[in-house]
Amino acid sequence: MSKKQKFPHLVGSKWTAQQKTWGWRHFEVVNRKNQGKWVFAEMVASCDPDVRFWINAQQLKDQNLWQPGWKPLKEL
Repeated sequence: MSKKQKFPHLVGSKWTAQQKTWGWRHFEVVNRKNQGKWVFAEMVASCDPDVRFWINAQQLKDQNLWQPGWKPLKEL
């Protein structure tokens, strides 16, 4: 029996940063990388595909930093 994959629906998911990150708030996960017990997500700004960075996927669970989906700014 294979191990359950952490963050199985990570690629393609959309996120809203609670604070501006690299000048933007709305991001999409376009890639994932497993390194040992850690899972990393490559985030791309929805309005500027040149803005890309890798983040530990565990941080996406912190609601003080990220909200799932693209939220209107008035909801933040």
